[in-house]
Amino acid sequence: MGNKNMKLLQTVLGVLGGNAILAFSVAAFIVPHGIIMGGATGIGLLLSRVISLPLSSLILAVNAFLFVWGTLVLGKKFALTTIVSTFAYPAFLSVAQMIPGITELTDNIMLATLYGGVLLGAGIGLIVKVGSSTGGTDILALIFHKWFHIPVAVLLYVVDFLVLGSQIFDSTSEQVLYGIMTLVLETVFMNRVMLLGKSQIQLFIISDKYEEIKERVLKDIDAGVTMVHIETGYGGCEQKGVLCVIQNRKLYSVREIVQSIDPKAFITITQINEVSGRGFTMERVYNEKG
Repeated sequence: MGNKNMKLLQTVLGVLGGNAILAFSVAAFIVPHGIIMGGATGIGLLLSRVISLPLSSLILAVNAFLFVWGTLVLGKKFALTTIVSTFAYPAFLSVAQMIPGITELTDNIMLATLYGGVLLGAGIGLIVKVGSSTGGTDILALIFHKWFHIPVAVLLYVVDFLVLGSQIFDSTSEQVLYGIMTLVLETVFMNRVMLLGKSQIQLFIISDKYEEIKERVLKDIDAGVTMVHIETGYGGCEQKGVLCVIQNRKLYSVREIVQSIDPKAFITITQINEVSGRGFTMERVYNEKG
């Protein structure tokens, strides 16, 4: 299978898997406890209080309307990245609501909020991670961004809080508070899932024995190294610093190597969210020396 087909398969599986997680979370934890939420699901929950139709049908109608509007305003490229989520999520939700006992997993609204928020974030993060969109009210944010040039992130929060606010008058104060907690958890875990497997550790090492440290990191750790020309602040001496980016599990080994060579070495350790390029997202190349 070619890289293009593999990428397409990963995208489809990510979108379908993410929407299945979203549907399960809403059916198992959000709806049974009346927890308010944003997005198209929030609009569907609001409409379900005045229209006697299944929630999945209402969400499908909302998604379909927004999808057509978004396609007219944003074009065909937008449509291709959102069409699966637009129609898959309501379908999965309809199936999830038919699972026997799904509404009885817990009678504790706090547990429902915790699990619901985490799963919602995981589902959305999985969809966004493969470069797709959840559709729904995300489309509104993209449309308003095109018209008014307001940052999409700001518009997403505005739309979500407007949808949440519209449900306040028909909900208890606890349901509102738990809804806000769900939104916070959803955002946190969405970011975690999007960065899953991409975070790395960056080390910057200053030592008089930089050549020895460089050679040991290259050979023993099999990590790339960049030498940085620096000047010490106190003595004004020119030397080199060792900069390397490694996987989290290699941190202990690198620190042990540095400490064994120069116990007085100055080391800074930074957690970075994502790394791309040769040796990480591209195949590493070895020359005769390495």
